[in-house]
Amino acid sequence: MNDYHHFKFTPSVWLVPAIILIIMWFIFFLENSFNVDLTSHGILPRKVSGLQGVIFSPFLHGSLNHIANNSIPLFILTTALIYFYRDISLKIMFYGILLSGLITWVIGRESYHVGASSLIYVLVSFIFFKGMMTQYYRLMALSMAVVLFYGGMIWYVFPDIDKTISWEGHLAGLITGFFFAAYYKTPDYKKAIQYNWEKPDFNPEDDMFMKHFDENGNFVNTPEPEEESEEIIVPPAISYSYVYKETSNDNKQSD
Repeated sequence: MNDYHHFKFTPSVWLVPAIILIIMWFIFFLENSFNVDLTSHGILPRKVSGLQGVIFSPFLHGSLNHIANNSIPLFILTTALIYFYRDISLKIMFYGILLSGLITWVIGRESYHVGASSLIYVLVSFIFFKGMMTQYYRLMALSMAVVLFYGGMIWYVFPDIDKTISWEGHLAGLITGFFFAAYYKTPDYKKAIQYNWEKPDFNPEDDMFMKHFDENGNFVNTPEPEEESEEIIVPPAISYSYVYKETSNDNKQSD
């Protein structure tokens, strides 16, 4: 696999996250500048009118602290997603917003759910599980980094940890990210086969090394094959017989 082809830093790596943050902060600025409350455009579970929040809720925030806490992880995780999973990054973000929003609409409390935290949980979940599934060392290292910095977020998918947050949205994002990690295939990152036993059609009974182990994994000496004795063929002896035969010159007498 050519890492340069996949792990290439282009303007889109930081431009897309920057545009998302600009939209979020611009909406927040309008709300506070004109004293407009757009919370009613968030997700309202099991209400038809609340379905609009599936699209709008990631860009709406209830306070300065709320949007500030979401901005940094959203920028970092979106940047990592685009850099390491360029081909499917936009699908993960777009469908992640839709699916996590719909799950929140189904399981959420009857209250307005707003904020980009659902998308953040989608990204955390996808990046972690996908790295583990690919078993590619760079992506696994990224998964470990995500756990190191954002592993504590797992507690906020449980109810009663903080009644002021939407744990339903967090849980929906976690489920969505795991689903996408299993659904979207990345064959380019598949671990290369180095040994015969890694092949799908490998049969241990045909392998000379595996024949040295019994069914319980104990080492056994295999009997050495008997050497076939070669039959030595002795050529028959050849005998020569000499017969003296008189010729006419021998019978001729001299004068």
